[in-house]
Amino acid sequence: MYRYIIFLLLGGWVPMATQCQLTNTSAQVVVSGGYVVVDNLNLVNNGSFTQSAGTVKFTGSSNTIIGGTGIPQLNALELDKPAARLQLQTGLHIDNQVLFTNGIIDLNNNNIVLGPAAHLVGENENSRITGPAGGYVEITNLLNAPAGFNPGNLGVVITSPANMGATVIRRGHVSQSNGANMPNSIWRYYDIIPANNSALQATVGLHYFDAELNGLAEPMLTVWKSPDNTTWTELGYNTRDGATNFVDETNIAVMARFTLTSELYVLPLMINDLHTKCLNNQVVITWQNRGDITTGQFIIDRSLDGANWQPVATLPVTGSLTYAYTDAQSFTGAWYRIVQVADNGHQHISAAVQSHCGITEVARVFPNPAYGNAWLQLQVANKTKVVMHLYDHKGALVKLQTAGAAAGLNQFDLQMSGLPQGIYSLVVHWDGVVKTIKVVKL
Repeated sequence: MYRYIIFLLLGGWVPMATQCQLTNTSAQVVVSGGYVVVDNLNLVNNGSFTQSAGTVKFTGSSNTIIGGTGIPQLNALELDKPAARLQLQTGLHIDNQVLFTNGIIDLNNNNIVLGPAAHLVGENENSRITGPAGGYVEITNLLNAPAGFNPGNLGVVITSPANMGATVIRRGHVSQSNGANMPNSIWRYYDIIPANNSALQATVGLHYFDAELNGLAEPMLTVWKSPDNTTWTELGYNTRDGATNFVDETNIAVMARFTLTSELYVLPLMINDLHTKCLNNQVVITWQNRGDITTGQFIIDRSLDGANWQPVATLPVTGSLTYAYTDAQSFTGAWYRIVQVADNGHQHISAAVQSHCGITEVARVFPNPAYGNAWLQLQVANKTKVVMHLYDHKGALVKLQTAGAAAGLNQFDLQMSGLPQGIYSLVVHWDGVVKTIKVVKL
């Protein structure tokens, strides 16, 4: 029989007033079994959260986050969020499994570290891990003469007669490109880092989802390898099966970073230094052309989630080094990418960047006046360091705290319970911003 536990208030866990959120401000939470169901709630851990057994199950149809300054250590995570996303704003450690039923896990430039026996279960086209902004899923296994071994069920299959020793496998979802002659890859890559990395004579097979093809034609996919994530070599393929979404190659002597792409999409013209900035309530997108072709066009794509794209403008390639476009119809948190189209129809797609224009940065103290303790609630656009100085009415420093804030809504304990009554000034520094808040202690 399953046991279901729904946290409302436990120790240092505080429900947020402005957004459905479960926040651990400083407690040490230990879960030793059963189900912890987090339904349409953000989970923000600023203390210690350790689950030695059981499952934390994220449910509901709303997009939610896992955030905070502490990294939760879970035995098992189950995702059942139809048509919704669970976005990471901190790392995760999983000891047993990640079970996919519905919904997407967005790494959001954070990492999931799997224990040696952990694995992904049931990942599919509609429920999977993604991360166009960066981050990876990592597992370390002992690979001695592996035969068709898929560590952690991450989707890379390794065979080798050699003893590779302790091997780190990382799966990321950033499309790979360089400045020479490689096109954008699928939205998946693997870093394979063995203790013994010579004379491996290995076969490496890469699985992928249709949603990760990034516009590439499956019948033309080949395996590519890079020792430095810049210089790429096409290895070719041994098996290529579009029905099962799998490509492999044999006789690989040394492991490195691997991905899939097609030589038909190679372009001599490359895009780099793609940035966004905010100007007069508009988003300005700038990028540089690293090639010397003076014909073709750039298509500026915009997305709500970094996965589904719509073109918003087209600019001609003129041979200039720097290009810019101003989007007057943008929205908060919009993603952008540049699609370069040559005269022969071949395309190169840049990496995606997210604009933080329109994200309001808010700092407030509650309750205020405070009869006991008080908390700082801070919403920021980017992951940043926060420094809090608390001064009494004489200007003497009584508290100094430093903490890490994740992008989005954060909450910090001001530790005022032991302070006498009076009027205090809280000076908060983050990301070049300084804000002073008067706090009354009754």
